[in-house]
Amino acid sequence: MRGDAAMSERTATSLEYPQAGPPVGTVELDFVPVAVPRRNRDGVDGGPDTHQNGDRREEPPAPPARSMAALRERHDGLRDGIVAGRPQGVERQHALGKRTARERIDALLDEGSFIELDMYRRHQAHGLRMEENRPHTDGVVTGSGTIDGRRVFVYAQDFTIFGGSLGAAHAAKIHKVMDLAISTGSPLIGLLDSGGARIQEGVVALSGYGGIFQRSVQASGVIPQISVVLGPCAGGAAYTVALADFAFMVRDTAQMYLTGPDVVEAVSGQRISHAELGGADVHGRRSGVATFVHDDEDGCLQDVRYLISMLPGNNLEFPPRAPSCGATTDVRPRLAEIVPVEPNRPYDMRQVIAELVDDGEFLETHEDWAQNVVCVLARIDGEVVGVVGNQPMVLAGVLDVAASQKAARFVRFCDAFSIPLVTLIDVPGFLPGADQEYAGIIRHGAKLLYAYCEATVPRVHVIVRKAYGGAYIVMDSRTIGTDLSLAWPTNEVAVMGAEGAVNVIFRKELAAAGDPAALRSELVAEYAEQLMHPHYAAERGLVDDVIDPVQTRAVVAQGLAMLRNKRKPSPQRKHGNVPL
Repeated sequence: MRGDAAMSERTATSLEYPQAGPPVGTVELDFVPVAVPRRNRDGVDGGPDTHQNGDRREEPPAPPARSMAALRERHDGLRDGIVAGRPQGVERQHALGKRTARERIDALLDEGSFIELDMYRRHQAHGLRMEENRPHTDGVVTGSGTIDGRRVFVYAQDFTIFGGSLGAAHAAKIHKVMDLAISTGSPLIGLLDSGGARIQEGVVALSGYGGIFQRSVQASGVIPQISVVLGPCAGGAAYTVALADFAFMVRDTAQMYLTGPDVVEAVSGQRISHAELGGADVHGRRSGVATFVHDDEDGCLQDVRYLISMLPGNNLEFPPRAPSCGATTDVRPRLAEIVPVEPNRPYDMRQVIAELVDDGEFLETHEDWAQNVVCVLARIDGEVVGVVGNQPMVLAGVLDVAASQKAARFVRFCDAFSIPLVTLIDVPGFLPGADQEYAGIIRHGAKLLYAYCEATVPRVHVIVRKAYGGAYIVMDSRTIGTDLSLAWPTNEVAVMGAEGAVNVIFRKELAAAGDPAALRSELVAEYAEQLMHPHYAAERGLVDDVIDPVQTRAVVAQGLAMLRNKRKPSPQRKHGNVPL
């Protein structure tokens, strides 16, 4: 009886609570809660909790007896239904050649490792008939699991629920998993398949995106962030991809753009398909937004796993090491055969990289964009390294606007996550021309210069062949801070090539000569002999050693081992001003 009396007293007190504002210490909700009607003893909604019969007040009947077994059965049934998803939605997803959100998570993570969060979350919006459709998960599956035993956090948008659109509850789930990833120092992976902001929730949906972007910026350089586009990614959602460290896209199913084809046609009159506007190949080859492009989801998710295997969990850790494989004594005769002695003959820098790294395996970023520079993640003697190399097969390996952006972004990522840098130099200069100047080659080239100057990780470069002009300086030269400068006997370090130099220096003499061609040939040979011989830079301390090409893998591995404990404190400042 005392319990009943106390309960009545508390109930009465709660009904008299002031309504002028929220109680101290509570949190105001950013949505209007859906009213839940109360039932009278006859089961009619909206009645009081007791039934009046004249002057006599009747107590409501006691609730039916419940057992733990019944509660568990009900709970399990609800959970199984949520996991199974809506049959029609699942069928449509499969018909489009796409996996469901949960199938993608299963393919990405170690078997049985996924811990789901907020499975029962539902939106609290009302109006526009939203209260009539309140599915659990609200269109995104969030949680944590492992990849090769290493902790990651993941969210996967579910296109079968509201088209994967983002509302307040959807965004709150992503915010939570991002906060956990940051606080635990674990990589974050987003599997994106969404129509964009949920129109029915208005500005609240836009606010949700703002929270994601804010957290992504705060996480930048702290934890690796990976976005995987497996379906539509429209409007503000595209910035989720742009802010990530790596972006994966799947051909035929992934599309990403700020404004869709209908808007483009309405504004400009241009008719364009989804694939032509924002397909995987567009962003892999032209815009450079997509770091990796795959033909199917299986290959895509496997490469995400491979990428994670080479990244640290956060900026306070080192990348995972593999066992040493004897690289410090490894001789590679083929290196002397790959690179021609003639400075103008092309070759594939990827072949050089394959000889330098363990097992010839590497993961190339932006393979189809700005192909005149190659950026890869690989291992040398078990240690993860980032390799940047000029590509003589494309534009003779010159630096241009796109190549400068690509390499700068890669260098900054490696530096943020303690990944040593190996730079392979064979660069004739910056690409000349009005188009490049108008596009801001000075500013974009300065991005790469800034990235190398700022980097504090161990840095080794190898001058394979040409290293001319400002491009030589930008490609991690000794004067901007590389720790170990190596060169092959084929190296030519100079302001410009001998032909160009002679044309400038001896312009008047050549114009007045009876046989300009013979004089030019003589002067070119003289210039090369005096200023471009293999030991010219080494004699002046700008190259530490001129090495036999076949010893390159061994010497680079030795250099990295020597520099492993390098420490270089950053200057005290808020941040630098990158020439964006």
